[in-house]
Amino acid sequence: MCARGANLALLGGRSASLLEVAAHIDVWRQPHTSAILLRVSPSFEWDRAKDAQNQRKHGVAFADAQLAFLDPARVIARDLSHSKGEARFYCFGETGDGVLTVRFTYRGEVIRIFGAGYWRRGKKIYEAHSKVPR
Repeated sequence: MCARGANLALLGGRSASLLEVAAHIDVWRQPHTSAILLRVSPSFEWDRAKDAQNQRKHGVAFADAQLAFLDPARVIARDLSHSKGEARFYCFGETGDGVLTVRFTYRGEVIRIFGAGYWRRGKKIYEAHSKVPR
């Protein structure tokens, strides 16, 4: 997934070095991230044509992208470049193939996936902010 031109911001930054790693990512973990899988039992949805396009471009099916949300160390970030209108988010979560970045929004209790891919910056954000010991 490419974040060129994305406007994101770090929330609750721990240090200046983390701010430099993710200057455009708004990251938080509690209680928001636990609500994704604990408070509600989320359903996922996506556009089939967008899924096919994502598979061609990034090699990731949206059905597989759901796995990033199951990572207990996942990191959720708000995408501030889409703050006009519907809020957009990123989920950075480890799957069998590495750290996956998933772009999504909430529509009621449904998580709508817009894009997914293995993004180097996403991996750096995940490594800097995931808190679950391995």
